[in-house]
Amino acid sequence: MNVHIQTMHFDADEKLVNYVTRKLDKLQTFHDRIVKVDVFLKLDNVVHNIKDKIVEIRIHVPRHDFFAKASTKSFEESFDNTLESIISQIKRKKEKLAA
Repeated sequence: MNVHIQTMHFDADEKLVNYVTRKLDKLQTFHDRIVKVDVFLKLDNVVHNIKDKIVEIRIHVPRHDFFAKASTKSFEESFDNTLESIISQIKRKKEKLAA
């Protein structure tokens, strides 16, 4: 699984990057053929006021892509919400394939 973390409008500290990578490692339990994971961490700037932290995750598996986006006041919370959404998408897709 190839993980690519990209930040926009800021530099992520090592603690945040480690948090993201540690959580992404758990994705292998839900889908064993994940090829690539793109994580985008963004700051939502409104006239020099930093409002929200936006996290987007795109997961590439053979013949399908999963995408989710969330925005809250902290990157960790946004990331957790996005990851939950991705996991539920993966589970739904697997249920459809099994049926």
